[in-house]
This record gives sequence, structure tokens and C-alpha cells, in this order.
Amino acid sequence: MSKIKPSKGAPYARILGVGGYRPTRVVPNEVILETIDSSDEWIRSRSGIETRHWANDEETVAAMSIEASGKAIADAGISAEQIGGVIVSTVSHFKQTPAVATEIADKLGTDKAAAFDISAGCAGFGYGLTLAKGMVVEGSAEYVLVIGVERLSDLTDLEDRATAFLFGDGAGAVVVGPSQEPHIGPTVWGSEGDKSETIKQTVPWNEYHIGDVTKLPLDREGNVKFPAITQEGQAVFRWAVFEMAKVAQQALDAAGISSDDLDVFIPHQANERIIDSMVKTLKLPQSVTVARDVRTTGNTSAASIPLAMERLLATGEAKSGDTALVIGFGAGLVYAATVVTLP
Repeated sequence: MSKIKPSKGAPYARILGVGGYRPTRVVPNEVILETIDSSDEWIRSRSGIETRHWANDEETVAAMSIEASGKAIADAGISAEQIGGVIVSTVSHFKQTPAVATEIADKLGTDKAAAFDISAGCAGFGYGLTLAKGMVVEGSAEYVLVIGVERLSDLTDLEDRATAFLFGDGAGAVVVGPSQEPHIGPTVWGSEGDKSETIKQTVPWNEYHIGDVTKLPLDREGNVKFPAITQEGQAVFRWAVFEMAKVAQQALDAAGISSDDLDVFIPHQANERIIDSMVKTLKLPQSVTVARDVRTTGNTSAASIPLAMERLLATGEAKSGDTALVIGFGAGLVYAATVVTLP
């Protein structure tokens, strides 16, 4: 017989508040066209993207996270001192250690909250949400802050015609807390590491430490480039359209609902063509509101779902209590989907 005392958490968990931060600089497609041979029409037709936000020097990963988190905490109606856990999903915080989550937890004024970073690419928000739900139900924290934040402009090769127009910067955050009813469904998540080469960093950091320029990317003038995110566009598109629609359906099934029960669909804002294809494959009713934040925010990886959620609620396109399907997918390749009640 076990001598370990059982944990006592909440029966269920739910999202209580959401907040977002978009950098002040808005970058139209015309700026991207200064470095690649393309057109505004081509970019819009391929991705749906019209503008994106790029951070300035002061809009760091931590600074953007703190802004978004402050809004989420206020929206949840709690104080920072009540936050027992801070989970930050990002691939663009360049210090290997310490985790940026510890800085954020301190500057927000939490009472020594558990804090850590995760790296799950564009599925990172779903991964963090699942971990937060577990913490609340298990009882290790009453309220958990989940942040998706990226400065992907730092990892964008502006000479790469396939990706230069895709990425943006920003932060989105939610507060997860206790509930007497289920408001975050079972998570359908996983990875397909055999496809890891389809989305990746161009050069590992250790190659810069070694300093062998023959292994480093060069720009048109022969100067060493900073690492960037690269992808095999067609392979990623096919995987996202065909495989992620299946995962989304599995998340609906796991939650015990059908597409007719949905009010809102918030997929990762990678590409509007992918979003349109998923809507068609899932046969979503026209009554379902579909997030299309990608048009003005671009692909912000881990930040895209909470940013899109925040905008839908702020504009009134979605409302508190709506049932939403959220799904993230990206580098790894990794994915996570679940059904939630909007705060």
C-alpha cells in the first residue's frame, strides 16, 4: 500500500483570461519585396498575409510576454501573486539558460511561481495549455500562466523567397485556473520526428562556435548570415492539410462533440490556404467563426493561437462561453489539438 498522500487539485480547469501584445511596427508586404523577387499579389495568394508586426530592440521576448500576461491576469480577475506556474513556449529566446519564464515570473510579481520554457514550435501553446491543465487538476498550482511568444523576425532570412514573408513577432497569454465543469477537453498531441527536416533552423548554434565559415550560410555580399528558419513548403502544406484535419477531428471526438457544436475554430495561423483547406475537410458549418489573424499578424508560431483568440474576443467575432477548437502544428513535426470554452 502506498504511503504517498494523494494530491488535491480542482475537479477541472478552464481558461479564465487572455491577453496579447503585437509590436508597434507594422510591416507591409512591400518591405519584404525589397529583398525577394516576388509580388504583393503572390504573397497574398500563397499565404493570405498582408502585414506582420516586427519587434524593436525594446520589445524583447520577456517584455512582450509581460505586456500580454498583464492583460491576461487582469482579464482573469486575479492578481499576479496568485499565479503558481509560468509556462513559456518559444523558439526565439536565445539564452540557453536561464529560462526566460523565470524573469517573466519575477517581473510580473508572482510569489516565486514555478517557471520554465518549452520548445514545441507552433504547437507550443497547445503543449503549454495541456501542462497547465494538469497542474491545476493535480493541485501543484491554482492558477497557471501560459505564454506563447516569438521574435521570429530574428530568425527570418529576408533573402529566402519561400519564407521571408511568413513570420511575425508577438506574444499571447492565457490564465488557466480551477473549474467545477470541464472547459478544456482532452488533448490530442504527438510528434512525427521522421519529418523533422521539413521545418528547421538552417545552422545549429555550435557551428558558429566552431567558426568554420564553409559550413555557415552567406548573404549575397558573402557575409555570414544569422541562423534562420527554413522549411520545405509543399511537404509542410500537404502534412498540415491532410494529417492535421484528422487530428482536429480526433480532438472533437475526444471532447464528445461534433463540428455542429462548435462556435469558433482557432487553428495555428500559419497560412490562410491551410486554414481554408482544414475548414473544408472538417466540413465546418458556416456559422463557425474562423480565426484569420494571419492576414495582419503573420505566422507567430507559439503566439499565434492566443493572439488570434484575443483578437476574436476583442472584436466581438467570438464571445465568452463559446466552444472553440484549437490546433497547433509545426517544427518537429509536432501537433496538439483540444476543445476549449473561451474565457
